[in-house]
Amino acid sequence: MRIEKLKQNFDIEIKLVHFPLHPDTPAEGRSMADLFAGRDYDPEASYQRMKGLMDEEGLPYSRRTHTYNSRLAQELGAWAETQPGGEAIHDALYKAYFVDGKNVGDIDVLLDIAQSAGLPVDAARDVLEQRSFEATVDADWAKSRDYGVTGVPTFIADGHGVVGAQPYEALAQLMTEAGAQARTGEPAE
Repeated sequence: MRIEKLKQNFDIEIKLVHFPLHPDTPAEGRSMADLFAGRDYDPEASYQRMKGLMDEEGLPYSRRTHTYNSRLAQELGAWAETQPGGEAIHDALYKAYFVDGKNVGDIDVLLDIAQSAGLPVDAARDVLEQRSFEATVDADWAKSRDYGVTGVPTFIADGHGVVGAQPYEALAQLMTEAGAQARTGEPAE
C-alpha cells in the first residue's frame, strides 16, 4: 500500500484524522441511489473508477447499495488507536464497509468488527455506549474543517495537501515538499 511505502521511505508518522462524510445519514443508512439523486452521477462509472483504484492498491472493493453513518465507527477507531494492536480496526472497518457492505453505524456490527480485530468487546461496548471518544472525533472534524478538507482521502503534510486517491509519486512529492527526511538505503518498491 502507498501509505506503508511512504513510512518505509520517509521518516514520518501517519496520523488519521476523521472527516464527517455524509454525517446526516440516518442510523439505518441510505441507498446510494437516494444519496446521489438529482446529481450528475453515473454509479457504474464511479464503481469502475473506484474498483480500478482499489485493484491497483491491492485492496478488495465491492459494489455498495447503501451508505451508512460512520460517526460511531470513527469513535471506535479513535479508541482502538489507544489500544495495543488497535490500528487493526481500520482494515477491519474498511472490509466491513467497502467489501461486505455492513452498516458501520450499528453498534452490534461494530462490536463484531472490534472482536475480529482482537479488541476487547466489553471495553468497545462501553466506549460506544458512553460515547467516550465523541470529543476526540469532534476535534478531528474541526481540524478537517480548518484544513479545508472536502473529501477523502486527503493527505496533508506541513500545510501542503493533495486530495483523492493519488499515485505514490504524488504522495512522495508531498513528503519532499513538507521537508520529510528520506530514509537511507534502497527505496521500497
